[in-house]
Amino acid sequence: QVQLVESGGGLVQSGGSLRLSCAASGSIFSINTMGWYRQAPGKQRELVATITRGGITDYVDSVKGRFTISRDNAKNAVYLQMNSLKPEDTAVYYCNADISRLVGVKIAIANYWGQGTQVTVSS
Repeated sequence: QVQLVESGGGLVQSGGSLRLSCAASGSIFSINTMGWYRQAPGKQRELVATITRGGITDYVDSVKGRFTISRDNAKNAVYLQMNSLKPEDTAVYYCNADISRLVGVKIAIANYWGQGTQVTVSS
């Protein structure tokens, strides 16, 4: 069994900063790409940022220059530093990861989601 647990959400004023954390636990062999998604009320879930195991990052245009994704492979963790927050960044933020598990003598790869953490930016 694998779990992703996020933390770090909250209420912040426009222009402020928050740092989200996500830790994976369970019977993990390796973690490939990790990422953060968000879903605002009435909108579809959207990709915010991704990071490969080797550290290659990608961001949605709306957060470039403001958000930074990073990871600690030793801790099976991914982080999202969010600066210069805007009210339109208000959403539930979800951690996502492609995780390989050793099942017997085979490698099983699956995609996992965290439970989400609320980020609210007031104007």
